[in-house]
Amino acid sequence: MSFRLDGQVAAITGAASGIGLATVRALLGAGARVVLVDRDAAALTRLQAELGPDALPLVLDLLDPAQCARLLPGVLALTGGRLDIFHANAGLYVGGDLVEASHEAIDRMLQLNVGVVMKNVRDVLPHFIAQGRGDVLVTSSLAAHFPTPWEPVYASSKWAIDCFVQTTRRQVFQHGIRVGALSPGPVITALLADWPAEKLAEAKAKGSLIDPAEVAEVALFMLTRPRGMTIRDVVMLPTHFDL
Repeated sequence: MSFRLDGQVAAITGAASGIGLATVRALLGAGARVVLVDRDAAALTRLQAELGPDALPLVLDLLDPAQCARLLPGVLALTGGRLDIFHANAGLYVGGDLVEASHEAIDRMLQLNVGVVMKNVRDVLPHFIAQGRGDVLVTSSLAAHFPTPWEPVYASSKWAIDCFVQTTRRQVFQHGIRVGALSPGPVITALLADWPAEKLAEAKAKGSLIDPAEVAEVALFMLTRPRGMTIRDVVMLPTHFDL
């Protein structure tokens, strides 16, 4: 069974850290060229030096509408007009009691977790339709499948994006385009810094956290299935995580 992506080009948002960076490493290891999309210019410069010429940095703040609209043109300019895989991974987290969340924090999170994902996918689809194939992956969350009481805002954004993945897939599968979502439980990333302290301490004590590299391995598996197979949803749970 092949897990290779030789000759393919991927673009990953939120690529400078966490699941995004782990997926960059996995796809590079499988032979792809990867465009790293992130707002952290310094981090992308360091990563390009570390990862080599097949890692192509694209500095964008996706919360800025004008910069968000430049994603596809920027990717194609770096890759000579090629894109085979788009991974919408960038996201924000708002946890805790709803009454403690500010309007600004809610707006930013919903814009990045939902609005930006929809706009980015909308922009890459014509390119994929024209070439008769393409893969779209979206980083969702276990929160899309379980009404997590300590994160009503975040969970709502992931429920919305899970619906988006399923409905969009049904619109575009006839064009040879696969659309799927990765839904991990708690992953060891900077997003956990906003978890309730007692919940994070409990998860660490139980060993109920996932490493980003484990999520990236699943992403690579999804992308390397035969073209006649779409893996639409993968829910990844730490073995010791108790719902």
